[in-house]
Amino acid sequence: MTRKIFTGLSSEAYEHPFDRKALASLKKMPGVSLLLKKINEYGIDRLLRLQSLGSDIRITPNNFPQLHQALVETCQILDVASLPELYLFQGTGHIETYAVGVEKPIIGINLDGMEWLGADELLYVLGHEVAHIKSQHMIYHQMAIVMPTLKNLLSSTTLGVGGLVAGGMELGLYNWRMMAKFTADRAGLLACQDISVATTALMKAGGLPQEYLTTTVVEDFLAQAREFASNNFDHMDQVTKILSYGEYRLSWVVMRAGELLKWIDSGEYDALIQPENIKVPEEKEGWNFLTSW
Repeated sequence: MTRKIFTGLSSEAYEHPFDRKALASLKKMPGVSLLLKKINEYGIDRLLRLQSLGSDIRITPNNFPQLHQALVETCQILDVASLPELYLFQGTGHIETYAVGVEKPIIGINLDGMEWLGADELLYVLGHEVAHIKSQHMIYHQMAIVMPTLKNLLSSTTLGVGGLVAGGMELGLYNWRMMAKFTADRAGLLACQDISVATTALMKAGGLPQEYLTTTVVEDFLAQAREFASNNFDHMDQVTKILSYGEYRLSWVVMRAGELLKWIDSGEYDALIQPENIKVPEEKEGWNFLTSW
């Protein structure tokens, strides 16, 4: 399959409105600028990078060429000029990925992700992580990752930040992180350019292996996603958000699939992939599009 390659693609073109609204609210919260300052003082960006360098296996064209090629193609499709480093980390029994690094971004995928996902599904999952980088929201994305540790560090200070974090700021951060997934999922769909691929990738991320992905199972999942998407998240009460979005073990894959379906049904996805926004890939020696795992 030859995929369309976007030219001059801005993250704003596919940004989910919930993402935009949640980030604007987060930036206005008291204590956010102070927390960003403390993150810089603690050298969190460098520490997270060193953690990957010291623990995970860096992917190269030589050791895992198909995985490396999937990232190359993803970045080419989404018009990301600088290729992030890609790392492979130990299996956990379910698919996990991450993106860290403000100055020098790093993407990680675990062994389960490499083994469970087909070549096309890898484009979707890597596109999701590349989107966090392309949107230039990594500082806030990174803040959410280290929030549990930061809470312990800051609660012992006399700056009063601990109380702020325990209040609305933590909720605002976790709410934005969830809303940002909607934007990242849209980028993942733009990378793989097939809602069926995005659907099976999300189902696998939710813990369902390939052998269970029958036509009936997928169809029922999509029906459930459409049903869930009919809910009005914008008016969900605060307690529900605290209990839901702050729970990192919940994948929310049904909700995320529902939001992708709403985007397609709205016609915005089709409008974005029109010829004026894309170019035909050139045939280059050494460049092979992934078509199978």
